[in-house]
Amino acid sequence: MKLILGMGLTGLSVARFFSSNNIAYRIADSRLSPPMQDICKKENLLSDCHLGEWKESLLDDITEIVISPGIAETESIVGWARLQKIPVISDIELFGRYTKAPIVGITGSNGKSTVTQLLGEMAIGSGKNAVICGNIGKPVMESLSDEAELYVVELSSYQLDYTNNLNLLTGVVTNITPDHLDRYPDYDIYIASKLNLYKYCQYSVVNLNESLVKSIKGDSYYAIEEVTQSCEFSAKKVGGVYTLYQGEDILMTSDDLIVVGRHNVENVLAALTLGQQAGISVQEMIQVAKSFTGLPHRLEWVTNLSGVDYYNDSKSTNAISTITAIEALSDRYKSIILIAGGIAKKEDYSKLFQLISEKIDAVILIGESGTLFSQQINGCPVSIVESMKQAVISSKAIAKEGAILLSPGCASFDMFVDFNERGEVFKRHVFEEN
Repeated sequence: MKLILGMGLTGLSVARFFSSNNIAYRIADSRLSPPMQDICKKENLLSDCHLGEWKESLLDDITEIVISPGIAETESIVGWARLQKIPVISDIELFGRYTKAPIVGITGSNGKSTVTQLLGEMAIGSGKNAVICGNIGKPVMESLSDEAELYVVELSSYQLDYTNNLNLLTGVVTNITPDHLDRYPDYDIYIASKLNLYKYCQYSVVNLNESLVKSIKGDSYYAIEEVTQSCEFSAKKVGGVYTLYQGEDILMTSDDLIVVGRHNVENVLAALTLGQQAGISVQEMIQVAKSFTGLPHRLEWVTNLSGVDYYNDSKSTNAISTITAIEALSDRYKSIILIAGGIAKKEDYSKLFQLISEKIDAVILIGESGTLFSQQINGCPVSIVESMKQAVISSKAIAKEGAILLSPGCASFDMFVDFNERGEVFKRHVFEEN
């Protein structure tokens, strides 16, 4: 019998798969009211179910465990399984057993969702029946299809931690920066978790701009500026414009893209390199890249009103993300109004505040960090407002050209359910007549 640990989206998808394929299973969650409980009950997936504190008896008659990525190795149930030598696998590994089409795997601290979506759209644009799934939103076990010709899968470090066997056609680690250190004992273990992806790849794609990855022996490489003869795709910056190359042949420039910033040039290079390994026409990929608008809430272009461009970067919940957004827009705009604030994380914001003083015309602050941030930002006008609506109204009154950027650099939970709601509220107020 199989044991499913966790009754979130992953657990629900695995339970549905086991049920439809007549595979006996038990499902358990340490929470008394897990998020997918009502759906599981409605679909009659709870014939053998346990909720609440883990008990070792859950492992009776179990031959394999499929674990949700949110459950840490330190949980007692995982320790008991290890002692009993019961295999613990991810839904990704289970998925790999049943796929008939090639899989492209994408992970990284930043950019993995964008690269996954872009590559998937490139594959679909070239005529392939491609499926975009994984950590990006749609669970892999609900993405299995006999008609699929290619799977483009975003992988988190948590999913990789519980994956032991996986056959990837190709894959990339976009970059590695300190993250999830509440889950990992130290940064080195987090790095190793990300790099695990490469041991499953038939063809490895390597970003030469990432120092923690560049030592990996790859089959294809890409880079900005740090170009070597081994680079299949690359980019060089002249003035504020990047030129993208395949070998020595010019493909396009960053002015041809809707998405902005060095990081998005790097994302395009990653998608091109992976796509070539997957047999997608370069010219067809270029056409898709030029029309790609990016993912919602990730430096998302919203609209142009009265000569001012509006960008929604609500996904920015830390200083590094907002720094990236400001640097990206400052290549294109001489004037930028920044809306920031929320619940500040325990990190050093000094580099962000310095960049604001150099690149930003005015700052509108919201949320609980407003007063703290206002005391540390110098070099431009700063105002604190009570709501997102007031922030948008104030920024519209100031901006005569250039861009208005929502890039909070903070968590959203003081004012919103999550960053998605924060971004949607921003966009709604942008389109309102004030």
